[in-house]
Amino acid sequence: MQTWQQIVLLILAGLVAFLFFPGVKRMLDDSEKAEKDWPAVLIPLSLVVLFVIVLVMLV
Repeated sequence: MQTWQQIVLLILAGLVAFLFFPGVKRMLDDSEKAEKDWPAVLIPLSLVVLFVIVLVMLV
């Protein structure tokens, strides 16, 4: 990749980070206030892990 392309890519990445920062900050603030629903995460995650273990054992 040429130097000018790297510079343009760096500028675009900085612009994207600058534009997304307010939304990410608001989302992080809202997530602290949200109710914690860990079973909704842990049950599907454990099922996926169990499924992968079964698939590995079948091979």
